[in-house]
Amino acid sequence: MDLPRIFTIRESSHRIHNPLTPAKLAALGEALHLPPGTQVLDLASGSGEMLCTWARDHAITGTGVDISTVFTEQARARARELGVADRVEFVHGDASGHVADQPVDVVACLGATWIGNGFAGTAELLSRSLCPGGLMLIGEPYWRRTPPDEDTAKACHAAAVDDFHELPDLIGKFQDLGHDVVEMVLADQDSWDRYAAAQWLNLRRWLDRNPDDEMAPEVREELTSEPARYARSTREYLGWGVFALMKR
Repeated sequence: MDLPRIFTIRESSHRIHNPLTPAKLAALGEALHLPPGTQVLDLASGSGEMLCTWARDHAITGTGVDISTVFTEQARARARELGVADRVEFVHGDASGHVADQPVDVVACLGATWIGNGFAGTAELLSRSLCPGGLMLIGEPYWRRTPPDEDTAKACHAAAVDDFHELPDLIGKFQDLGHDVVEMVLADQDSWDRYAAAQWLNLRRWLDRNPDDEMAPEVREELTSEPARYARSTREYLGWGVFALMKR
């Protein structure tokens, strides 16, 4: 049980596996006014930057669950680096079926709503671990501008234009699920650049170290095509944000 290798090659240097910069991730933690001792469950926690930095900065405790063995080990190393290994733990496992043994104060899934087959199913999954009055954090794409055609949508990693909504409509969808949207922190084009462009350097350095690897042709193709595709499509049309929800 693991992520395909291409994910860990592509994002090998990333501490945050979505288009939030460290400053935006910190701003989210500050905006939520989390008291010390807040219990957080992070599903698809990646390299653990949210839990580790919030444990350091806000004295939260938490558990992260991720399917990637590489990212889970990176998360554990980051917890040791920041001196918070006694406050946060990271579990290698399938987040799509994970429910906390006891309800927690904050449940998050930032940029991996495929674990619930979309944001509606993910919200339902997260709610199973959330205490009454708790916060749910969902990271989700939206259209900055609706793409003009299906090919442009597919270049933004959507199956179709209808896969995502413009921002007001996405907020409305969360409300239709019975939640109040109580905070949000949105990626901008610069933070998208930091996320996406860093992948290209990772790909090139991996290729230089592994020219004879069986995956080298796939990595070379991605590095050749991805910068222009990103500049033409994702950067112009795709937004992304973290939305804090509270059940009505």
